[in-house]
Amino acid sequence: MLQARDRRRLLLSAAALLGSTGAGLAADLGPAPQEPVVAAPGQPASLWTYRFVPYGWLTAMTGKQTVRGRTVKVNASFIDIVEESDTLLALMGDFEARNGPLALYGDVVWSKVGVSGSHVRTRTLAPGVSGTLGAALDMNVEMAIIEGGAAYEILHSGPLSFDLTAGARYWYQKADLSFDLVGTIGAGDLELVGGRAIARSGSVDWVDPIIGARMRYALAPGQELFLRGDIGGFGVGSKFSWQAVAGYGVDFGIYRGITFSGVIGYRALSVDYVKGEGRTRYEFDMLIHGPIIGLSMRF
Repeated sequence: MLQARDRRRLLLSAAALLGSTGAGLAADLGPAPQEPVVAAPGQPASLWTYRFVPYGWLTAMTGKQTVRGRTVKVNASFIDIVEESDTLLALMGDFEARNGPLALYGDVVWSKVGVSGSHVRTRTLAPGVSGTLGAALDMNVEMAIIEGGAAYEILHSGPLSFDLTAGARYWYQKADLSFDLVGTIGAGDLELVGGRAIARSGSVDWVDPIIGARMRYALAPGQELFLRGDIGGFGVGSKFSWQAVAGYGVDFGIYRGITFSGVIGYRALSVDYVKGEGRTRYEFDMLIHGPIIGLSMRF
């Protein structure tokens, strides 16, 4: 039989063991505190931090598209594009490297979408293009947008940070417009397939210089609001372009030194690009906009 003193010692030892085990399990499940970066002997500590955000952009399109002098007006929501398109593909990602007030960033969007039905309507022909324009059947656009640049923090006061940005935005497009085949359409430069006349643009690309600013506001530890805007083109690439992005990010865990966050927001990107005249005219005057949702990985 154990004496009263021995029983007390045994109970205290068991309680200490259970307490240390529970603390270790909680540390594994919950966010771990960030440890300072310690460099190896003789090597300077790295001051760079990195963030990668794969995301989805649920885009709607409003504006007009001209291919070989034939113009259509587009007004399609994301739901319209999903319902009517059999070529809905997208690949999107954002990357940033930061060292103190300086940040380098990049963003890639690649998509291939089709819009048809009442959301694509014919408009007038370009000057120098003769004939009657048939009713538009559909529009297919393959598009890549690659953006890169630098940001510099000019203000940091409490939870508020403000950056100035500058860089370039590269556009690549291939667009096809399909029309009812009309005898007076002037289809000598179009591809005829069955009862359709198809205007194909071929590859079109340009580069816009851009300048802008962004604001970040820490609502609480691990929670951030962000707002970003820029303008560009200035006749160098497109006639004019603008972008606005607003969103909210929240940290939800740390795994092997990588902080994971959820990101939601809204992005609007507008561009007005024109090239050529008459039968060679290509124009993309479009507002692309919609919600964004992504997963941020910071390390």
